[in-house]
Amino acid sequence: MTPASVPAREQVAEAGAPAYAEARRAVAVALLAAMALAAVLQGLLQPGPAYLPAAGGMALLGALAVLRHFRGRHPHPRFGPANAVTLARAACTVPIAALIVAPATPGAAVFVTAAGTLVAVLDGVDGRLARRHGLASDFGARFDMETDALLVLALSALAWRWDRAGLWVLASGLLRYAFLAAGAVAPWLRAVLPPSRRRQTICVVQIVVLLAVVAPLLPRTLSAPLALAGLLALLYSFAVDVALLARSARHAPGPESNR
Repeated sequence: MTPASVPAREQVAEAGAPAYAEARRAVAVALLAAMALAAVLQGLLQPGPAYLPAAGGMALLGALAVLRHFRGRHPHPRFGPANAVTLARAACTVPIAALIVAPATPGAAVFVTAAGTLVAVLDGVDGRLARRHGLASDFGARFDMETDALLVLALSALAWRWDRAGLWVLASGLLRYAFLAAGAVAPWLRAVLPPSRRRQTICVVQIVVLLAVVAPLLPRTLSAPLALAGLLALLYSFAVDVALLARSARHAPGPESNR
């Protein structure tokens, strides 16, 4: 370490302190909002006694994960509106995911479809806000990605739990986590993937497909084949990325993956 690098790191830490304080306040508000929404759903839908504890546990784990990964990955003096939007998306996703402990009801299906659609629509907002305000960061990109991944996992779990598709539909939500786990064994899978319109499009398609699968009006004779089509598209996307990383590994190892 050179002497000049010490003041540089101190300046980064000083610049990040206000943003971290802002992040803590924003996360606290989001945590309260998620639990307030879950409490409203508890009263309206009567999803059972396990629902609120499940929502609370998910919300708390998510809040801790956000704060843990914020420092060192967000080199800006502000938390930023883009991260606030992603935080709102995450707060809406938690009450959706917690419904895994509840039986299928028309009201629950309507809520999941409406709230999931809102979360998906807002996915196109946070990235543009980050670029517009000059607050793009590794943290923001990863936070956005993890929120999408949680939504896909929640929807796939609900599709199985509510008997809209077979147990195999869980693969739609677990594929990314299997990919990350494989990277712990095979470091070449952690190499940086270039931006891909194909990857972004299939992610959106997968969310739309799963929202349609859990929608109350779609019969199971259509929901299962639709979920299978979405899963096959996702498998194709992962296969293309793995093949790309395998070719790159023949030349030189790269930094950690951005998938």
